[in-house]
Amino acid sequence: MKQHNERQKEALKASAESLYKAFLTLNKPGEVRQFLLDLCTPSELEAIVDRWWTASLLRQGRSYRDISDITGVSVTTIGRVARFLNMGEGGYRLALRREEAAKK
Repeated sequence: MKQHNERQKEALKASAESLYKAFLTLNKPGEVRQFLLDLCTPSELEAIVDRWWTASLLRQGRSYRDISDITGVSVTTIGRVARFLNMGEGGYRLALRREEAAKK
């Protein structure tokens, strides 16, 4: 991560909050797709999608080996996603739960 001075850290914090709010303004999956395609490089977006796919497969109880075979994601990345799924901020669990509820 980049080193920031105190002024930059405060501005970065405000910009992050603005980004979070920007997501809330988007109403449809297509709008989120447009935003992410503009915001991320193709490799960044691929990494995000890989992590989300991995979280979904972990939630289904799949083994790391199965997930790696299905997605092509490294076991290291799968372990990182599993760690955040179980001991992170709760964002994966919240989004997965809501996605599951929306399917019903």
